[in-house]
Amino acid sequence: MSLKKIMVCLDGSKNSTKGLQTAIKLTKQLNAKILGIHSETKFGAFTAVHTPKIPEKKWSKDSKKIINDAKKLVEKNNIDFEGVVLAGHTAGYDLTAFANNPANQIDQIVIGARGMGFPKEIFFGSTSNFILHKAKAPVTIVK
Repeated sequence: MSLKKIMVCLDGSKNSTKGLQTAIKLTKQLNAKILGIHSETKFGAFTAVHTPKIPEKKWSKDSKKIINDAKKLVEKNNIDFEGVVLAGHTAGYDLTAFANNPANQIDQIVIGARGMGFPKEIFFGSTSNFILHKAKAPVTIVK
C-alpha cells in the first residue's frame, strides 16, 4: 500500500522541523504529498467542536512563517506541499480531529515531540502523546 497524504504537525520548534525532515524522507520513498498543519490555539472552546480551517489571507504572522518555512524545505525536495492552519483551542485535539476526518484522507501522521509535559507525557510531550493515542492513522513520533 502506498501512502497518498502525510500530515506533518508544525509548531515552529526544532523538533517540528525534525518531524518534517522525517516526513520528507518518507514521502520521497512513497511518492506522497505532505500536508503541513498548524493549530492556532488562541480561539475559544467553540472551535473544538469542528476545528475550522483559517483562510490563508487571515493567517497570523507566526502561522505564515511556520507554514512558509516548511513549504520552502519541502518544495526544495521536489515534493508537493499544502499548508493548513486551523482555528483551534487545544493542539492535540485540533490536529487529531482534522486527521480523523475522512474527508481529509490522512494516511500517516508525523509529529516532532518536544517532551515538555509532566509527568505522564515526559517522554513524548502532551500533544504527541494525545495524537498517538487518539488518531486513527498511523503516527510517527520524532524525538
